[in-house]
Amino acid sequence: MEELLLEGCTPQQLAELFGRFDENVKQIERRFGVRITSHDGAVRLDGDEVQTAGAKKAIENLLLIQKSGTPLDDQNVRYSLELAAGGDSQPPPVADGDIVCLSAKGRPIKAKTFGQKKYVEAIAQNSVVFGIGPAGTGKTYLAVAMAVKAFRAGEVEKIILTRPAVEAGEKLGFLPGDLQMKVDPYLRPLYDALFDMLGAETFYKYQERGNIEVAPLAYMRGRTLNESFIILDEAQNTTPEQMKMFLTRLGDGSKAVVTGDITQIDLPDSRQSGLVVAARIVRDVEDIAQIYFTEKDVVRHRLVMEIIRAYERYYQKQENKKARSPEQPHTDKR
Repeated sequence: MEELLLEGCTPQQLAELFGRFDENVKQIERRFGVRITSHDGAVRLDGDEVQTAGAKKAIENLLLIQKSGTPLDDQNVRYSLELAAGGDSQPPPVADGDIVCLSAKGRPIKAKTFGQKKYVEAIAQNSVVFGIGPAGTGKTYLAVAMAVKAFRAGEVEKIILTRPAVEAGEKLGFLPGDLQMKVDPYLRPLYDALFDMLGAETFYKYQERGNIEVAPLAYMRGRTLNESFIILDEAQNTTPEQMKMFLTRLGDGSKAVVTGDITQIDLPDSRQSGLVVAARIVRDVEDIAQIYFTEKDVVRHRLVMEIIRAYERYYQKQENKKARSPEQPHTDKR
């Protein structure tokens, strides 16, 4: 049995801590196999020693998040439980110092996981950063936030966002309009992130002045990008030649972030991914960092994490089957 005092918590804070209809408490009970009861400003945890210690750590993480002023939403609760279940003694990164910038509506944008925190720190400390990991881990969004932060601070004169225009099974050739209009669907996630950070009106103002550029990767060829914060998104869909072209665009006073998910490569089977090749080639180059996200860093709907894990289990089973199956003997049917 463990007991945790909840000193200084108001009834409203206790209600938020426990969750609507005690949902947070129920999640902790299910995850750790304990029984939780509250009385006289304390929480009592009944179960075996290891499980109650984990549940206690999860509640302490939730208290720290709550005291930082960060809402106890589903993602924060889930991540707190993941940390506690994994035996991580560090609290979630929710301190005010972790704020990257403010959105157009004044909402603080901050790293929510340790993977995200390492990513933000790497971007601040290096000229080139590779952010590699599954969907929903904030790779693009946080890179855009860091770009806006650098632009607002006068560290760069331009923000350049680019993506390779590779079709993921869809055909856009029939769409009306010029090349820019045809590739805009590929660039929409980048526009969405900038709208959130700056607001649509401010975005268009800076775009007209040339301070912000959103363009397909082909538009980067032959240029030298000085005093710019450059983000290459969906980089798993570049060829090795395109990736080399992009990395050699970097000019004086510039910083580049390359993001991608190597499990979602849309190139033809015969083509290598430029992201995979480049990550291997430049891994020992100074001033270039590589951050790898896991499913624990997913900050979208809770099901995204479960979907990623389900796919990993499936592919692992397929690999195990291949490893166990003996080679078929050659049969001469003449």
